[in-house]
Amino acid sequence: MQEYDIIVLGTGPKECILSGLMSLDGKKVLHIDTNPFYGGESASITPIEELYKRFKIPGPAKSMCRGKEWNVDLIPKFFLAGGDLVNILVHTEVTRYLDFKVVQGSYVYKSGKLHKVPATEEDAQASDLMGMFDKRRFRKLLLFALNFDIRNPRTYHDIDPKQTSTRDLFSRFDLGLDVMEFTGHAIALHNNTNYLDEPCGETIRMLRLYCQSQSRHISSPYLYPVYGLGDIALGFARLNAEYGGTFLLNRPIDEIVMENGKVKAVKSQDKLFYCKQLICDPSYVPGRVRKVGRVIRVVCLLNHPVKHTHEAGSCQIIIPQTQLDRKSDIFISVVSFTHNVASAGMYIATISTNVETNNPEKEVQPAIELLEPIIQKFVTVSHLLVPNEDGRRSQIFVSRSYDATNHFECESQDIRDLYRRLTGAEFRFGAASRHQSHNSDED
Repeated sequence: MQEYDIIVLGTGPKECILSGLMSLDGKKVLHIDTNPFYGGESASITPIEELYKRFKIPGPAKSMCRGKEWNVDLIPKFFLAGGDLVNILVHTEVTRYLDFKVVQGSYVYKSGKLHKVPATEEDAQASDLMGMFDKRRFRKLLLFALNFDIRNPRTYHDIDPKQTSTRDLFSRFDLGLDVMEFTGHAIALHNNTNYLDEPCGETIRMLRLYCQSQSRHISSPYLYPVYGLGDIALGFARLNAEYGGTFLLNRPIDEIVMENGKVKAVKSQDKLFYCKQLICDPSYVPGRVRKVGRVIRVVCLLNHPVKHTHEAGSCQIIIPQTQLDRKSDIFISVVSFTHNVASAGMYIATISTNVETNNPEKEVQPAIELLEPIIQKFVTVSHLLVPNEDGRRSQIFVSRSYDATNHFECESQDIRDLYRRLTGAEFRFGAASRHQSHNSDED
């Protein structure tokens, strides 16, 4: 009888990261994927011919160069340099298997034009997003956020992070509507305007994180792996293998076996693999998730940098919802041959947003116009799925679908939340050792 502490279904980044952390915690882990490749819905597609085949589109043209030079991420997301995910990669030493490059710019759309997002004093002084007095007020807000310490009330300056709304926070610094918009959406990375009437603690945390990430690299606060996100899953698979974990790819799942309302085993090809806990993405348990929205993603192949981004080989672009009279922002991520994900001189731009109408492609038309001319588009509309319960009773822990944002901050929160529910403890960097594993259930 084959027994494991944890079985993980799916090899998306979140599932692979959690299986790596569980292995590091001394758990015996089995990882199964029904696909013959790593990555699940957020896989990296190579060669380029596979992408055309996947979307049933004729091509590519011979001018696209060698297909194996391409690694196209279906759900590209950037890493904040000071964010949780980078810290997890460093903590687990998976950085041994990965190389990162700094994303060359971060831009925000205003009145039909792209503007560089200011996140330093120098940026603010040069920015055409603000007038002279706004620049001083904006600088004071950033300094306040950088000096803010949730554990030290002296740094609050009469702003209660749990009571003061973000709208009131911005009013204290006398910020104009335009400054509030790009600060909230392009720096604090809120996807809609609900945050304005919520406690300001999270906004202060994100402003601080963005500025600290920016300070590590001059051009932008974002990083992206060379060769794309596919190596994240592979890196954690290697980590898992180091600790005795087992991976089975291209393996059908016949049944998740329950006993008294709790997971007991996974049946695959008539074999039973027993476990105490199960981690999976929504595709493996359609009866345990619900739809909360839809996301459109448009992968665009270009042979030029995006206009008005200073010829950037990679960049992030955010179109705040108010600019297009929408309820949520539109995101564009741009990577290129500079990250070894495309042939020389070629670029991959991916548009993503929450679907709000019956014509998703029309919703992203302003973003498509920013990228023209486009060699080829690949469009997907997918459901945003969330688990129906927290998993504590069934011991089946389901990750959320990947949201429309083009950064990993929401996904990092999902990983932390899943870890907390799995182990009953907060994830602490340095708590687990690569050289001396421990069983977190017994600690």
